[in-house]
This record gives sequence, structure tokens and C-alpha cells, in this order.
Amino acid sequence: MNAKGGCGKTTVATNLAGYCASQGYAAVLFDYDPQGSSTRWLKARTESYPAIHGVAAYEPPKAGITRSWQLRIPQQTRYVIRDTPAGYTGIDLWDRVHESDVILIPVLPSVIDMHSTANFVRDLLLIGKARAQGKQIAIIANRTRIRTRSMVKLERFLRNLDIPVIAQIRDTQHYVHAAEQGIGVCELAESAAQRDSTPWANILDWMQQHDRQNDTVVSAVSRVMPFA
Repeated sequence: MNAKGGCGKTTVATNLAGYCASQGYAAVLFDYDPQGSSTRWLKARTESYPAIHGVAAYEPPKAGITRSWQLRIPQQTRYVIRDTPAGYTGIDLWDRVHESDVILIPVLPSVIDMHSTANFVRDLLLIGKARAQGKQIAIIANRTRIRTRSMVKLERFLRNLDIPVIAQIRDTQHYVHAAEQGIGVCELAESAAQRDSTPWANILDWMQQHDRQNDTVVSAVSRVMPFA
């Protein structure tokens, strides 16, 4: 989740879903963003890749179908990943937090994004009551480039938030190429892209450390694609 648009929420959601599926975990991807980026990503995915069940949750249910039926989760599902829109506030923010076990916050290395994220974390804790509800929160640094001034500022900012940074996502066109095919970066055939699978393995490992006995629901308040 992150109220800031364009920080990489859809990138996180789609790549995490792709990585879970590639590891043999049944995954469900809920698209709450009216832009429908995750839904388009799923439509581009072919049968040659592990199936991911998708739900266009931003759409109202069709005639004769209840909302609960529209949002049903198939049996054997291991991970439910929610791609949410920018600008969540109030009851919408509380609802998504309440429904989730893990909240992933993507952050870009820019001053504007850092300020926006600081405000969002405040709302997440005060309005969403994330820690009071026992939710696990982690940050993902997105579109990073080593040895840059902006990266140094981002690292300093993240140290002050007192929230674990569990992955750094490189600024690479591999995420763009993967998104066009409806796959995660870990599913790309190019050998040069394999190094970009490591952050996703780290994220899943961190999530599994905090798994409860019930299925984990992950919210990555959504928007664009390249991630994380």
C-alpha cells in the first residue's frame, strides 16, 4: 500500500503473484484499482505459465451475482494479493488493512515520494490501526540505482521509519518487458533477468517467516507496474 501514485504498487502485486505461482503456490490477484493494470496484466498471461486466479474487484458485481461471490477465493489458495489504488483514506484504508496480514509499501528514491510515504505511514498507523491490529509491515525500495545521491537519501529516510526494508528493486527494463507478457520478472527467459528474481525470493521468505496458520492476504495499494 501507498497513497502515492506511480510508486510501483502494481509492479509489486503482479511480480509477487508471478513469483508465488512460479514456486507452486496457488495465488489470487485482486485488482482494486479502477485503472485495471493488474487485470490487463493477467489477460496478457498465456497458459504456458502457472495460472493465477484474478478478480477485477474495482468493478461492481454483474447482475444476479453478489459481492461476496464475486470476491470468493478458490480452494487451495495459498496467497491472496491485493493491488490497490493510490489515494486510499478513511474507511477504505481501514478495510484493506483489516483484510490483510501483510502490508508491503513500495517507495521511490525521490523527495516527493519520501514525504508522501511518511504521511501514508502515519495514516496507516493512526487511521488504519495497522500495528494495533497486529499487521506485519515492510518497505520495498523501488527503481533503485546503486551509488546515486537519491539512493543515499532514500536509505537515510528508510532508516528513520522503523519499518524493515525487505527488498530493493533495480531500475531495469526487465520489469517493462515482463509486464507486456503478463508474467513476473522471475519468469523471463533472458538469463540477464535472473538476478532480478532475488528480491522476490527475499520478499516471499520474509512473508513466510510471519505466516499465520490461516492464508496470508497481501495488500500492495496499487497503481503502476515496474517493481518491485
